[in-house]
Amino acid sequence: MRTISIQQAKKHLSRLVDAAAKGESFLISSSGKPVVKVIAFVAPGHGQLKRLGFLEGQFAIPEDFDRMGSSEIERDFGVSD
Repeated sequence: MRTISIQQAKKHLSRLVDAAAKGESFLISSSGKPVVKVIAFVAPGHGQLKRLGFLEGQFAIPEDFDRMGSSEIERDFGVSD
């Protein structure tokens, strides 16, 4: 994978973006050290992105979830009834 200095990247940004979009990934370096990897962005197709319910059945939330640790919190913050 080729490495390009940040100065070269600034000078040739349009050409580099076109190359990355075609699958030619590269690194941008600053002071000789790689700091950024540039790769093509591949957007998910229609219907591929499903977030709601993606962990369904993987874990269970306890009934007392909203009260868990309440005694410790009350103790730590000096709250009393």
